[in-house]
Amino acid sequence: MFEFIINSALIGTGLAMDAFSTSLANGLSEPRMKKGKMVGIAACFAFFQWLMPVLGWMLVHTAKNVFTAISPFIPWVAFLLLFAIGAKSIAEGVKNNEEKCELHSVGLATLLVQGVATSIDALSVGFTMPDYNIGEAMGATLIIAAVTFAICLPGVAIGKKFGTGLACKASILGGAILIIIGLKILIQSFL
Repeated sequence: MFEFIINSALIGTGLAMDAFSTSLANGLSEPRMKKGKMVGIAACFAFFQWLMPVLGWMLVHTAKNVFTAISPFIPWVAFLLLFAIGAKSIAEGVKNNEEKCELHSVGLATLLVQGVATSIDALSVGFTMPDYNIGEAMGATLIIAAVTFAICLPGVAIGKKFGTGLACKASILGGAILIIIGLKILIQSFL
């Protein structure tokens, strides 16, 4: 049981790194973010880090052949989603100048896309659990979600703290971080 918890926590830590970076970027882009929204962002990433392995586990039990056909395209989808969001953030940051600085808050639609894009790799974790029963699968994925939440909440807070100092240029940095995460996901799919 102890080994199961440790392994699930380590998997959660590895999976949460992209979500942490995106949380950091969200904090950078909205330095006046309220605590409730910070918790909501971390919870959103935790939810998707729970959902994707559950979907992977379900797919491995029901439609493995179908998923095998589309699996090569999943990293491309994650890259395109993160690139689009990142490019939009960079464009907004470049458009703003020091005299007319407009800080943009992270909207629900953007957050949901970020949640999906940063947790696509977690889908494959579900494929590594073919021998798990439903209780073990739920236990592992809930641990992954809890670790993600615990990692992302400080990420938003750190981004928020430094975003105050960077003000208008934060969206450029945040957008660049999202594009780099997308590239990392894409490159890792080739390795």
